Amino acid sequence: MGKLITLLKLLPRMHQVLLSVLVIVTLTILLLPADNAQASKSTNSSLSGRIEVFNDSADTQATDLNQAQRQVPLAFRKPTPPSSNQNTDHNANAETEMPLDVATNPSSVETDNSSPKAVSAPLLTDKRFEVKRGDTLAALFKRAGLTPRDVHEITQLPKAKKNLLRIMPGEEIIISKTAAGELAKVTYHLDAISTLVIEHSDSGYQEAVVVKEVEVRNNFANATINSNFWNAGVGAGLTPNQIMQLATIFGWDIDFALDLRKGDNFAILFEQEYADGEFLQNGNILAAEFTNQGDRYTAVRYSDGNYYSEDGRSMRKAFLRSPVDFKYVSSSFNPRRLHPVTGQVRAHRGVDYVAAVGTPIKAAGKGRVIKSAYNKYNGNYVFIKHNDTYTTKYLHLKKRKVKQGQTVKQGQIIGTLGATGRVTGAHLHYEFIVNGVHRNPRTVKLPQSLPIAADQKQQFLSLSKQLMAQLEQNKQLRLAAQ
Repeated sequence: MGKLITLLKLLPRMHQVLLSVLVIVTLTILLLPADNAQASKSTNSSLSGRIEVFNDSADTQATDLNQAQRQVPLAFRKPTPPSSNQNTDHNANAETEMPLDVATNPSSVETDNSSPKAVSAPLLTDKRFEVKRGDTLAALFKRAGLTPRDVHEITQLPKAKKNLLRIMPGEEIIISKTAAGELAKVTYHLDAISTLVIEHSDSGYQEAVVVKEVEVRNNFANATINSNFWNAGVGAGLTPNQIMQLATIFGWDIDFALDLRKGDNFAILFEQEYADGEFLQNGNILAAEFTNQGDRYTAVRYSDGNYYSEDGRSMRKAFLRSPVDFKYVSSSFNPRRLHPVTGQVRAHRGVDYVAAVGTPIKAAGKGRVIKSAYNKYNGNYVFIKHNDTYTTKYLHLKKRKVKQGQTVKQGQIIGTLGATGRVTGAHLHYEFIVNGVHRNPRTVKLPQSLPIAADQKQQFLSLSKQLMAQLEQNKQLRLAAQ
């Protein structure tokens, strides 16, 4: 400082005065009030049209910039797409699309507290429990960690009481619990398409039976008999039940134990049931064709559940060709047969069918039981009078299941096969009498069946034509594929 004063004294007088005035003016400017500086700031802002930021914090920058953006009309602004590598918490340029009145007037935004909020479903844990031998519902629930109160409350529900109290070994029950370990749901499959579902809520337990939608598809099978009918059916992919059903349909016309020959063939069109794309079971046979020793037989299922030939004649005859499902014939109808016990020539006025002891014996036709008794020759026997023309007799039964005077339907079980009376082995002796004369049951011409009702015939013939055409088309396709 001393050196500066000494230097100042060396200057000419005029220079000293000018320098002193300059220092005084500079100090005066620096000491002006803050209001003048603020006025200067406003003046500069209006002239430049820009916003000057005096605060270094990011939050203040974002606030000032957003206020400036709201002064720009929305129609001239383009929304900036979000970038995956930007931090949205500090991105002052990011925008959210909203209606014009909201963009220009933020105070118009309202919060709708009445709209429901999405509540995520509670996470459930499912566990399968197999019913063991001797299990009760209480025992199974105990293994599942449930209480007797749960059992009591669930079994108060009608469907649950009917089904869950009769659970069988091998069945499954699915127990669903919440994260807190509380019972939430019980699932039990009643059958292939029906499921019993029991759910717990604040109001208690509710039950419902959920039934899958069943889709019915048509399928085709055919075969040629090389060894026997059963093997041919199995080879065609038929189930034992379908094989027996096919034999029943044509059983009035074909003796499946004696009439079949190598080269005979059959074809069937049948239903199959599916649910959710999974096979459930086979349904009805819709149409069938059987060629036996050169004779062609057809059958079509109508809406009444009965089968008719393709031209409308009922497949159900007045009499069954044979009243028992037998293995073989041990003795045929023979007026001059040598009796196996006495050794004398004595007419055998019936047919002996051999089968396992206890095999059901069916009434060949509708009628009234005129005899149901026992003697040392016939053993247990049953005679049925069908009308003034026809009578059938059944001998050597193990048990009789009808009484004298009782009316029976065709196919009704009247007894079981045995070896009672004078016989050398278990069999059924069956007689067929026409106007008092014994006739061969295997060859006698059976009464013609009644045709379909006249008012239903046209509708049936239309269905028959359609199904038999499908059957033939499938046969041709299968033949071409082979």
